[in-house]
Amino acid sequence: MSWTLVVHGGAGTPPAEELTPERIALYEGGLREALAAGGAVLAAGGDALAAVIAAVAALEDDPLFNAGRGATLTSSGRVEMDASLMDGATRQAGAVAGVTRIRNPIRAAEAVMRRTKHVLLAGPAADAFAAAEGLAMEEPGYFETPHRRAQLEIALKRGVMAQDHDISTKVGTVGAVARDAQGRLAAATSTGGMTNKRDGRIGDSPIIGAGTWADTTVAVSCTGMGEAFIRAAAAHELSALMRYRGLSVQAAAEQVALCDVPDQGGSGGLIAVDAAGVPALVFGTPGMHRGVWRAGGAPEVAIRRAET
Repeated sequence: MSWTLVVHGGAGTPPAEELTPERIALYEGGLREALAAGGAVLAAGGDALAAVIAAVAALEDDPLFNAGRGATLTSSGRVEMDASLMDGATRQAGAVAGVTRIRNPIRAAEAVMRRTKHVLLAGPAADAFAAAEGLAMEEPGYFETPHRRAQLEIALKRGVMAQDHDISTKVGTVGAVARDAQGRLAAATSTGGMTNKRDGRIGDSPIIGAGTWADTTVAVSCTGMGEAFIRAAAAHELSALMRYRGLSVQAAAEQVALCDVPDQGGSGGLIAVDAAGVPALVFGTPGMHRGVWRAGGAPEVAIRRAET
């Protein structure tokens, strides 16, 4: 059986005048690194869960993306990161929210899933748990970049809480979904949230069923205005549309991303892969940083809508 890996680096793109060939190459390089990390797991016969963790960890380590190093800043200038993952075969899930020192929040989400009886840990207790588990930790300064500080200053002057691409030349929430050679599905999502968000604000990314979902039908990772994705129960709704209405993964993804989320006052996109390995990449923004790699083919990445 074949495998499929899909990644995203956030919905929305910088203005066309800022997308120089050099900048596009950097974005595409980051997406290719994530595909390579997760694809190596799948090509070696590894499972979907390990693949999405590897792909998302690669994006967390890349300061171009709003997750891990390079995360956005809250209104008080702090980094507060969220992440979640779900194993479709078992519906086991793990998540962390509002963490400030974990180098790779997605690995902490995995530790919550595997080593506790819980699904979600938050705040300082989640940081302490990760440290006790021996995960890589960093001081807060590791995560902040000069660009993020400048971005926050713009948002403060405007008095807005903004999605990353609204005021930035860098992009947002990252995620990955996979179907492995054994037919198992998994999803993972990680983010720094929205620029100038209130301290303690948690969006959809660590919420199972909102920003992340995986079962035996489909795996989903979302990106965009988190409050709208929560109200739409977006990731789970996509699965429900497939299971109960018989929609294809593409049709279900379009319904959720282009209708349900906008109906809740938000915008964004999502990636999904079904049990047959068919991918869907849908967004209601001018673009979404994204990539696909299927067994037997070559990795493909794109940024703007015109490139689909």
